Amino acid sequence: MSSISQTVVDFITLAIKSGGWMEMDRLYLQNKVLALIGLTSLDEDCHPEKKDVSSLDLLDSLVKFAREQQVINESLSAKEILEGQLMDLLTPPPSVVNALFAEHYSKNKEAATDFFFQLSQQNDYIKTRAIAKNIVFPTETEYGTLEITINLSKPEKDPRQIALEKQAKKVQYPKCMLCMENEGYLGRSDYPARTNHRIIRMNLLGESWGFQYSPYAYYNEHCIILAEQHRPMAISRETFQRLLTIVEVLPHYFVGSNADLPIVGGSILSHDHYQGGRHDFPMALAPVEKTFPMSQYPDIAAGIVKWPMSVIRLRSKDKEKLVAASYKILEKWRHYSDPSVSISAFSEDGTPHHTITPIARMKEGQFELDLVLRDNNVSTEYPDGIFHPHKEVQHIKKENIGLIEVMGLAVLPPRLKPELQEVANYLLGKKNEMAEYHSAWAQTMLKNYSFNETNVEQILRNEVGKIFKQVLENAGVFKRDEAGRAAFQKFIQQMIKDS
Repeated sequence: MSSISQTVVDFITLAIKSGGWMEMDRLYLQNKVLALIGLTSLDEDCHPEKKDVSSLDLLDSLVKFAREQQVINESLSAKEILEGQLMDLLTPPPSVVNALFAEHYSKNKEAATDFFFQLSQQNDYIKTRAIAKNIVFPTETEYGTLEITINLSKPEKDPRQIALEKQAKKVQYPKCMLCMENEGYLGRSDYPARTNHRIIRMNLLGESWGFQYSPYAYYNEHCIILAEQHRPMAISRETFQRLLTIVEVLPHYFVGSNADLPIVGGSILSHDHYQGGRHDFPMALAPVEKTFPMSQYPDIAAGIVKWPMSVIRLRSKDKEKLVAASYKILEKWRHYSDPSVSISAFSEDGTPHHTITPIARMKEGQFELDLVLRDNNVSTEYPDGIFHPHKEVQHIKKENIGLIEVMGLAVLPPRLKPELQEVANYLLGKKNEMAEYHSAWAQTMLKNYSFNETNVEQILRNEVGKIFKQVLENAGVFKRDEAGRAAFQKFIQQMIKDS
């Protein structure tokens, strides 16, 4: 008993230090924790100690004890709900978190996000241990160094958890995982626990928005900026205004929006939101390979980025002119067709197919906007999308190419970890259970390389990187060949002429 008693005392000490409590609150917190884990009392010889203890190690011990006491069952949801309730005690209430953020911000903008990021890690809202399981490696290409991630961070559900979710009463609250109502939400068998979740309030163009971190971050300080109103994603003039305002408020972060159409959009189109963070993506480091003038906006530097997708980069100190120029490009692209390169703005029934994935950042004291042209048309040859990963690369990546992939970071499915091991076994002539859809790829590699135990993993990683490059090239509306370059120039000239 003494070990768990000391764990409770240490946990409460940490809560007082970081959760906005005072020493007077110790007994109150003690009774909260005792009730949550099923402990009736503490050993009298346990006292607060001045020592550094990990919040996650203490959490693990408390949850383990609760399971032993049968306070919770073995399901993933029960564990996560209890974890959230305990870590909520290490987290100040929303009003206090917002006040502390504002206090830090008044002195230093980076200090404000540092505070919030550290808090979100310590209270286990950001799942640092799960994120550490991801397989991450670079791959060199003519476009620079692309980044590859095999995403293993989200825990897989066991049969018991799936059964619980099927039996759960369907509830429409919160409406989605990006609604502000998630802040402090207990969770249930079919919905994640968010008791320890906090959101920083922001005012964007007179609207209430929220700033939070992603629980399963794909890159450094991966954050989400979400509308308070639950409404669908939309790319508009206001989108460019908001993105540039956000990087003005947080100049050390980039921010971008997923496209607002199926196939080329992200995973959540039902709630207006953006993603940002402190990370230099490969696309941000890519150079402009061809400049062009915008006569109506002579103080805007404009050009085409050397990138597998079709990207126009604008840079200026004048935020409003950037917004106006970006919106003109969006409107031109929405109505632009070029049948010679399979680009069509509308279906016969009037369904729109063109939009933009915009990304904003501050660079050398200027605003910079990357506008990635997107087209979600399908065809008989490409039923999944003309500008979507084609059939020959879907054994590696078949999901939508959203904002993060557009910028050069591949988020690949967890199935690839065991599958690539089986491919390696096949290439080494070992017993294997390689998936059939990897067969043609494996045969090609056997022709091109001599494999051994030392080199097989690195060669496989390089080949996965080449496929991701091909995925991005598939998603590019103007291809990098002679016809595609000419077609891109034709669009640029038409845009310049009309502006």
